Amino acid sequence: MAKKPLFIVIVFCVIKLTLHLIADYNSGYQGDELLHIETGNHLAFGFMEFPPLIALLAFLQNLLQSSSVFVNHIFIHLAAISIMIMVSKIVLELGGKAKAVFLVLLCIIIAPGFERSQQLFQPVVFSQFFWVLNFYFLLKYVCYLKRRHLWFLTLGTALAFLTKYDAVFFIFGVLSLLIYKTTRQALYRHKFWWHILVFILVISPNIIWQYKNDFPVLKMFDRLYQTQLDQLEPIPVLTRLIISLNPLTLLVWGVGFVFMFHAQMRKYRPAVLSILLSVVLLSLSQGKGYYFYPVLLTILPFGGVFWESVIVTKRKWVIYPLTLFLCLGIFLIPFGMPVFSLKHYLKKTYPYEKKEVTGGQYAVRFEERFSNEKWSKTLKALKQVYDSLPEMEKKSALIWGKHYRQAGAVSLYGKEYGLPNAFSLHGSFYSWLPSGEMPLTTIALRDGDLNGKDFFERYFEEIIPVKSVYNPYADEKEKLYQTIFICKSPKQTFDELKEQFQDRIFE
Repeated sequence: MAKKPLFIVIVFCVIKLTLHLIADYNSGYQGDELLHIETGNHLAFGFMEFPPLIALLAFLQNLLQSSSVFVNHIFIHLAAISIMIMVSKIVLELGGKAKAVFLVLLCIIIAPGFERSQQLFQPVVFSQFFWVLNFYFLLKYVCYLKRRHLWFLTLGTALAFLTKYDAVFFIFGVLSLLIYKTTRQALYRHKFWWHILVFILVISPNIIWQYKNDFPVLKMFDRLYQTQLDQLEPIPVLTRLIISLNPLTLLVWGVGFVFMFHAQMRKYRPAVLSILLSVVLLSLSQGKGYYFYPVLLTILPFGGVFWESVIVTKRKWVIYPLTLFLCLGIFLIPFGMPVFSLKHYLKKTYPYEKKEVTGGQYAVRFEERFSNEKWSKTLKALKQVYDSLPEMEKKSALIWGKHYRQAGAVSLYGKEYGLPNAFSLHGSFYSWLPSGEMPLTTIALRDGDLNGKDFFERYFEEIIPVKSVYNPYADEKEKLYQTIFICKSPKQTFDELKEQFQDRIFE
């Protein structure tokens, strides 16, 4: 990488890391993060909702035995910076130079969607990283037809599959190599069937795990389509996508999508077609807006190259008003990540995204903005309930979190509050359920008010609602309260309970 583009990349990486560290300081955990962190304590070749790679990263972070947001965000920050680097390398591979790199990285910085998706400890950010990494390998193979690039692409896509199952959309796009004569002949020359075999061997432990567990990922997708994806309409999804990426960046990725098919990009046609195939399959699958983020990261470089090679080359002055115009998008950064405190957010940013929830004081869209306060209140309440139990009951008592985020919060913070272990039958926590007899007393926690006791009545002889914790920031009425129950005299063992929930894991 030449000195000027390298300097630009370093500056933007420093800016991005600084923004994410500030967001760490001002935020807690989003609910799914609590599940992902807990997977590090239960290494396996698969999980109910996602492949195994994130558990390995969680395991490494958990070695530090810290509940700190900074510690548990180490790998996502590394991934976010790596995305910036790889996108820059794609720009350079497409023939772009410093100005194109600058425009593309600026678009990533000002896009709220990229900010939040790269701020949380979830498979999403690692999926984006592997997508751009593998697109870079694909470009290299298309340009130079070297077998080593095909091997890099093979191993990269296998790791992508073990990170998030949306890798199948990228893999579908790679079929474009078979359509063009030059790349098709190279594939035959390089005996591509060996690469397919290696790919299958690498992902086989996860496939075997899915098979042994009756393919829970298919059940999750079925539930997802029933509750969310089937209700999505193309126009609203596209509108939300444009807004989440900052409408100003449409000047770059929008023209980039058109410029991909320009004669100047002829040599990259197989890679361009791979993008198109991925977009088509994603659209047919009724994907949410953020499902398209990885694809957009590969389209942005084409837009940067367009502005630099077609416009700025003839009219150098255009780069200045264009940069100034894109910089206006900085004002949307607080909507994508908590770069300000909760108090400042409620005063300055929240009024622009205000939502009414009956009984709630605020309706804050992103849980991580207020989760520190939420879990602190909840865990203190759980501690009070636990301390109220007779000593004999305390020795064997466990905490049942109806949602995995509740069990995850107790697992992460429980020792700090002197709480017993937690279990849940929701999501991957189902796999970690204890066996044998249930304790005589269980402390149960679920969203909702005191009427929520009916959920537990079929599993215990006695249910006592004892405390409700109010959350003034909930964006749904059902989440305004978390209620704690003391449940006594279980009607079944853990093994029988697990059997009763085998078809209810994703409720």
